[in-house]
Amino acid sequence: MGKPKAPTPPDPAKTAAAQTGTNIGTAVANQTLGNVNQVTPDGALTYNQTGTTKWTDPTSGKIYDLPSYTATQTLSANQQAIKDQTDKASLNLAGLAANQSGKLNDLLGRPVDISGAPAAADPSKVGLPQYTGYGTGPALQTDIGNTGNIAKSYDADIDTTRYENALMERMNPQLERSRAALETQLANQGLQPGSEAFNRAIDSATRQENDARLGAILNAGQEQSRLASLARDKATFENSAQAQNFNQALAAAGFGNDAKQQTFQNTNTTTAANNALADQRFNAEQAKNTAQNNARSQYLNELYAQRNQPINEVIGLMSGAQVTSPNFVPTQGVSIPNVDYAGLVQQDYANRVNAYNSKQSGIGSILGGIAGLASLSDERAKKDIKQVGGLYEYRYKGEGKNAPKRIGVMAQEVEQVRPDVVSRRPDGLRQVDYGALFSVGRKKAA
Repeated sequence: MGKPKAPTPPDPAKTAAAQTGTNIGTAVANQTLGNVNQVTPDGALTYNQTGTTKWTDPTSGKIYDLPSYTATQTLSANQQAIKDQTDKASLNLAGLAANQSGKLNDLLGRPVDISGAPAAADPSKVGLPQYTGYGTGPALQTDIGNTGNIAKSYDADIDTTRYENALMERMNPQLERSRAALETQLANQGLQPGSEAFNRAIDSATRQENDARLGAILNAGQEQSRLASLARDKATFENSAQAQNFNQALAAAGFGNDAKQQTFQNTNTTTAANNALADQRFNAEQAKNTAQNNARSQYLNELYAQRNQPINEVIGLMSGAQVTSPNFVPTQGVSIPNVDYAGLVQQDYANRVNAYNSKQSGIGSILGGIAGLASLSDERAKKDIKQVGGLYEYRYKGEGKNAPKRIGVMAQEVEQVRPDVVSRRPDGLRQVDYGALFSVGRKKAA
């Protein structure tokens, strides 16, 4: 069995040309299927091939005849009559618009004259209101001064001795005369001093004298009480007078303070009123300016409207209503799927490469190659790679996931230590000569 030959890679130019032909054929077929003639109550839509367009493939130079179609829309009798009338009305309106537009030459040839417009308000002439500040409060009286001393006590220590002495001085001479007259009387009666009758009479007279003296003392105490009462009444009166003076001074100070407070409040009220009046004047000036500006704006709006009205009329005459086009039903979209010719070519080449690789595989079930044959070992051609000892377990790209796994080396690793056993295929992938790598079939030295 000879050594298998690697498959020849497909020609990209031929593949592209074949793919282009397939694409153009599919496009023409889809265009033909999409041109569906339709008939509705309002009209019909018909597609007709009216020619071909030549197109040259820049890759292969092949010339293709591409069909070109014309879509013709035909209105029903009623819709056609409506269109004819509408076109006639539009023509009339267009003529009228043309005549009216001729008049615009004179209108637009004259600039807008706004000399008669009311003057705009000058905001710089409106001054801000000048406010009056509030003054400080009045200085209130907080002291009414000394309105008199209050008597805290009165002199109740009245000397009663002199009252007693005065009474005694009046009583003693009389008492002495009465004693002497009594003694004379008793002697005339024959009663001698020391006798019982004489002693009783003297004792009675002595008691009377004592009673008189006690009465004088009592009268002196009553006089003392009277004088003390007078002193107390005097102190009470003087204190009442001082209290009245104090109350009068306090009332006068309160009245003065109330008057000052009222004056201060009146001043503040006047200040607030003046400030409010300044605000009213400012607002009145603002309202006046606003009214003046509104009058100017109204004048200009009317002037511009007078100028724009003829233009709007001409534009309105030129924009006529269009005829309603027929409503065609949506057709069922049918398209032929494009064939991936280039993909099929590449897949076929990959299949042939895999078949070639299968023939190149193994140096036994463990090494996956045959002694003396180079086997595809490029890492780029493998998948599901798993290291097993010093070798690798893998499948080739393009093989199914259920395909049995192979065991071998990686060409990139072998090339670093044994470049002599690594070669490149026409497609650029590396392959390893397992026989040379593992010296399979080499004769032993004698």
